[in-house]
Amino acid sequence: MTKIIFMGTPDFSVPILKELHKEYGVDLVISQPARPVGRKKVMTDPPVALAAKLLGIELYQPETMKSEEAFSIVSDLQPDLIITAAFGQLLPENILNIPVLGALNVHASLLPKHRGGAPIHRAVINGDDETGVTLMYMAKKLDAGDIIASRSIKIEDSDNTGTMFDKLSRVGASLLMDTLPAILDETNERTPQNDLDATFSPNILKSDEVISFNKPAREVFNHIRGLAPWPVGHTMLGDQRLKLFSAELTNQRTDKEPGTITGKSDSGFLVAAADELVNITEVQLAGKKKNKALDFINNNSDLIGRKLGEDI
Repeated sequence: MTKIIFMGTPDFSVPILKELHKEYGVDLVISQPARPVGRKKVMTDPPVALAAKLLGIELYQPETMKSEEAFSIVSDLQPDLIITAAFGQLLPENILNIPVLGALNVHASLLPKHRGGAPIHRAVINGDDETGVTLMYMAKKLDAGDIIASRSIKIEDSDNTGTMFDKLSRVGASLLMDTLPAILDETNERTPQNDLDATFSPNILKSDEVISFNKPAREVFNHIRGLAPWPVGHTMLGDQRLKLFSAELTNQRTDKEPGTITGKSDSGFLVAAADELVNITEVQLAGKKKNKALDFINNNSDLIGRKLGEDI
């Protein structure tokens, strides 16, 4: 019987874990430890840990996989496969070498494009027409292992990072289930990546969350939806931070200074970008509740003509 260890952390990984456990059985789940969440800092398990508990799978939540304890737990199980999906930690080489059939990663991009910790965010922010999921062998170098299989999907204008997480999670589960039989039979293909084609998508920094309107409208639109629904982009309204949850393209040319609130729309308020107007549809002012942008501007009509600025 095949012994499998699954490693994952966020919601993206949960459908993959569930399908894997349903079809093959998972002997051990390794996830990140509980972290403080929310204003009250309540210690909360990550989604994969919660799913493992509900499924009745043995769970291990180390601070690091580089410890002797982590190595001992994995090696004692003698797994045939380690399968990771958005685990959030690099695995040391001594653990990568343990499973007989290798350590696999379900990565949410079309490798070698978008290696790194935020491939979905960056694909949307960059305005990519498509993205996908790659099933690969893990190597010491980040996301650089041989590719087993990949599957692509289109990024629609109606998508944001949240919807792409959901879509790619389902694609990842399907791709893994379709490919595992050949991996277990050791008949699967493996294709080395071309490092010259690699691009990198590092984790989102605080500085990445600042929305600048000194760019074409398409770039502003992509930036806003690429940070939604988390961590959410923001701009400054005077000395107050204004979060921007969603926006729309208008294709309306403007000669107003970038950042200027030019008026209302049917669903929000219009802001000048470098070339066209962007329609902001959902916002949240610091210390206030999230609000439909139209309600916000109706209650603050004096803001029309004012300029949104960068948090520098």
